[in-house]
Amino acid sequence: MELRWWSIEVLDGPRGTARAWSDSLGNALTEAAVTHGAYRWERHTHTWGVLFEIAFRTDEAWEAFRGLPVVTAALDAVPDPAYGFFVYQGRGGSGGKTHPRRPHPIAGGGSAEVPIPDVREFILLGGSGAWEPDTTPAWVRQPS
Repeated sequence: MELRWWSIEVLDGPRGTARAWSDSLGNALTEAAVTHGAYRWERHTHTWGVLFEIAFRTDEAWEAFRGLPVVTAALDAVPDPAYGFFVYQGRGGSGGKTHPRRPHPIAGGGSAEVPIPDVREFILLGGSGAWEPDTTPAWVRQPS
């Protein structure tokens, strides 16, 4: 019998730790998986978060499990729903990664902006429109 594995990866976040999330809602996820056709399940706690792996016989069984209200509520309560929550097909670490998938740092992060020089514009009123420097010696100019 070939099983189809699915992984739910939860990372620590601003609303708490993944371990606390797993301690409070992990048993409800496991019970929902068992009562809806899961053949195998494993929960791994790491320094960066929690990995919950579930094996179903068909993709339809996974979709039925994923659509349960208790599962939806548990996944909505993860500590960091924006950057710390992944659901994917296959076992965790099957892509060769042994550390959590975090967003890459922004190139140049932490550097200061380049200062923009203060540019002054001159507006000429009247005349030909072209500016010409005053080459008359200062002793010849009339005081204004």
